[in-house]
Amino acid sequence: MAPGWRAAVLFCVLYLSRLILSTEYFSSLTLFNNELHKQGCSSLSDWEEIASDCGKVSSLANQAKLFIEQKKIPFPVDNHNTNEELAIGYVLIGNGLYDEAIKHFSLLLQGDPELVSAIYGRGIAYGKKSLQDIKNADLALYELNRVITLEPNWPEVYEQRAEILSPLGRISEALADLTKAIQLQPSARLYRHRGTLLFISEDYVAAMEDFQQSLELKKNQPIAMLYKGLTFFHRGMLKEAIETFKEALKLKSDFIDAYKSLGQAYRELGDFESAMESFQKALMLNQNHIQSLQLRGMMLYHHGSLQEAIGNFKRCLQLEPYNEVCQYMKGLSHVAMGQFYEGIKAQTKVMLNDPLLGQKASSEYLKVKYLREYSRYLHSHLDIPVAEYNVDQDLPGNFKNHWAKNLPFLIEDYEEQPGLQPHIKDVLPQNFDSYSSEVQKLICTADHLGALMQYDTPGFLPNRRIHRAMGLATLEVMQAMHRTWSNSKVRVNGKTRQMQWRDMFDIAVKWRRIADPDQPVLWLDQMPARSLSRGFNNHINLIRGQIINIRYLAYFDNILDFIKDRILVYHRAYNPRGLLEVHQALENVNKVEDLLPIMKQFNSKTRDGFTVNSKVPSMKDPGKEYDGFTITITGDRVGNMLFSVETQTTEERTQQYQSEIESIYKDLTAKGKALMLSTELGDADAVCNLILSLVYYFCNLMPLSRGSSVVAYSVVMGALMSSGKEVMGRIPKGKLVDFDAMTTPSPDSFSKTAKNWMNLKSLPSWYQNLPSVAETFPSTRTMIEVLNTDSSSHCPKKS
Repeated sequence: MAPGWRAAVLFCVLYLSRLILSTEYFSSLTLFNNELHKQGCSSLSDWEEIASDCGKVSSLANQAKLFIEQKKIPFPVDNHNTNEELAIGYVLIGNGLYDEAIKHFSLLLQGDPELVSAIYGRGIAYGKKSLQDIKNADLALYELNRVITLEPNWPEVYEQRAEILSPLGRISEALADLTKAIQLQPSARLYRHRGTLLFISEDYVAAMEDFQQSLELKKNQPIAMLYKGLTFFHRGMLKEAIETFKEALKLKSDFIDAYKSLGQAYRELGDFESAMESFQKALMLNQNHIQSLQLRGMMLYHHGSLQEAIGNFKRCLQLEPYNEVCQYMKGLSHVAMGQFYEGIKAQTKVMLNDPLLGQKASSEYLKVKYLREYSRYLHSHLDIPVAEYNVDQDLPGNFKNHWAKNLPFLIEDYEEQPGLQPHIKDVLPQNFDSYSSEVQKLICTADHLGALMQYDTPGFLPNRRIHRAMGLATLEVMQAMHRTWSNSKVRVNGKTRQMQWRDMFDIAVKWRRIADPDQPVLWLDQMPARSLSRGFNNHINLIRGQIINIRYLAYFDNILDFIKDRILVYHRAYNPRGLLEVHQALENVNKVEDLLPIMKQFNSKTRDGFTVNSKVPSMKDPGKEYDGFTITITGDRVGNMLFSVETQTTEERTQQYQSEIESIYKDLTAKGKALMLSTELGDADAVCNLILSLVYYFCNLMPLSRGSSVVAYSVVMGALMSSGKEVMGRIPKGKLVDFDAMTTPSPDSFSKTAKNWMNLKSLPSWYQNLPSVAETFPSTRTMIEVLNTDSSSHCPKKS
């Protein structure tokens, strides 16, 4: 999930938890939360029942009288006069007069030090004041502890204490109090309160159960239904989340937060149209709803609709000028479109928003200086032919290393990129009609090819800008490979020479970089030697606690089978006597989560977790194997688990894989040249297998900091087209090219699997007549221009 969404969810949690903790029957803050208006009015559901005509009640005495008549005084006594005095104290709280309430209850306690209701009331008042001054929280807790000592069986007191403890970060104590309150007197409100704290603690399963219990006790609770949906959302159960958000909207048709959450769930599912519809409904209810503007803007950016995204971020900043997410995304959108002056101005505003002492810096603040420096670099190279320079060689090593690892910008002796130069103008909008008909056909073809690379997997939103960029990369790879197989040379890094395997991938890398400057697409072996010697890890969390990475869900069964196989191999070697028992135990394991207890049972060395390593067979040296990826499964003290996959890019491992890729590329070049002179189908099939094998090792190496998958697939498609084969099929639902390569035991099996979905056909001859991509778009400026160009009403739709 994206960072901006997580921040919005946290804000939503804190805001909605206030609402959850402030409704219904009298319970500390809940009776007077959102304060009774100074005329005695309340917005609380149960209080409304006793104060619907509160406008007629003008004095504290009359309010107190009404309070007594409704028998809402906690811990009442037999003395009517004392009850009247107690009621006045609670009405003072309701009117926001906390100091006066404390003095009033203190006077009562001078007469009777163990007057429980007065102790309780004073605790409530201190609790109210703790929202402004944390020192009052201790006083509130002291008073509530006294009440519990005197009256240990009142659930409202435990609930009140939980409300004081939770903002202090003492969540486990607050949960214990709410559990005690539920034991004493279960209610929809108490289950909802506890569910909220469990949600904040990321115990989504228990939280869902509490929200469900609350809804069973009281059905008409839109906020509880929303929270139930959010528990599904965070566990990767998007379809269940969507249905639950819809249920919340049935309960409250104008529920903005439900529409916003529904939009985000559709966005994560990859359903752009439904997400837009949901965000639009939220904004129709409140056109100034900042979270909806922010989330819609971010979705538009990642859909490739940059101009529309900017409109959302501008509106967001009009309403909230210091919103870092909107400011950062506005700057990013401008830079991606080549509007460097506006972009860097917005980036600088984020940089000036230093976090306060002790405050954690936002992810936008951490990233913005890298973006500004890279933006300056792009601007200074805007009109230089891309073939004449190399980003990986130009950017300082420590800068690249820190940027790729998302570290704070603390780089010794860093020399800033040159500022914006007035003679270099921003990129201007380019109309589709301004291109020749041949170039228009090139653009439309690129759009079609790029769409074939779209993953049909939750978590991957279709991005039109990426589609075009990688479609153009595919065509440029096709053209470059064709020239190479025809013994022509290419222009790379200011030199004219024979194309190498890295040059082929660099074509795709340059297009991927320019499509989204927010992501550092960098060669890891070009990092500083010290960084590479320590290892550069590509780390993917598949399950963290109860949060499931939905992008990789389709691979869980394959990985589970692989782990089982490795466990049996281990026990066959080191525990042959117990092998049968282990085998029988593993047959009953259907989920990754169930593996850890099995390992602990049969291996005393397994305490908190274990790792399993994959191996990749060599084609160059049969019988030799390389390190693949490492699977780690650990369990923490509350029973949650971490299930992750990691590849380590060390210098030795990189050399091994590059040697393999070099060997395959050399063979591919020879067979490609022979293919140009041959019509034999067998030759074409051999070339196809070599292309897929080369990409198999590329994906297992994971040589880029970002974007390895789409870079690899665009090279596959382009190289296949140069061999006379066109990819007609789409990537199957749930499939990820890089992960498919990583979890497939050999290049041959990967080739067979990939060819099944590619549905290869003979390449139409008109492809050879398309204009040269490298010559048509030779500079960063021309590349940005074509990515900005709208072709939606010009290119024919292809299924």
